[in-house]
Amino acid sequence: MLDEVGPRLKRLRAQRGLTLAVLAETTGISKSTLSRLESGQRRPSLELLLPLAGAYGVPLDDLVGAPEVGDPRVRLSPRPHANGGTFVPLTRSPGPLQAYKLVIPNRGTEPELRSHEGYEWLYVLDGRLRLVLGAHDLVLGPGEVAEWDTKVPHWFSSADQRPVEVLSLFGRQGERMHVRAKPKAA
Repeated sequence: MLDEVGPRLKRLRAQRGLTLAVLAETTGISKSTLSRLESGQRRPSLELLLPLAGAYGVPLDDLVGAPEVGDPRVRLSPRPHANGGTFVPLTRSPGPLQAYKLVIPNRGTEPELRSHEGYEWLYVLDGRLRLVLGAHDLVLGPGEVAEWDTKVPHWFSSADQRPVEVLSLFGRQGERMHVRAKPKAA
């Protein structure tokens, strides 16, 4: 990438009709240094490129030919869940914690408890979630959170006929979500 800086500098100077002498006066860089930069005999440095970018009125990225930044939008791909409903992976790379958005339908009233390795953290975004966790049978609403070791038998479903939307963070065994929040004012 740096090999292309010299020819790029020479093109910019020619496009603007500048001589090495005028550019040297504008930037404070000697004519010989500018000539060696353009011919590739001198490696460009930040100390040299910053004044040149200013003199040409171009971003530094244009001088070094930095790749364009891609589209920052994350394109999510909803997938059907084996137990019904939909899940959307929110993390792109494998790691100790994985994030998902889940849309969970009503799965009936008879829980089918399961357990497995890991640690789960659920945040209810919309709707009402029924969570059966060991001996506890809970209903959580928007803004409520539950977390548990998934070795404890558990099951969750919509608490009514409407689907419930939740944010899920799942970690392998030993990985836990840490949340710091201020207590509610009295």
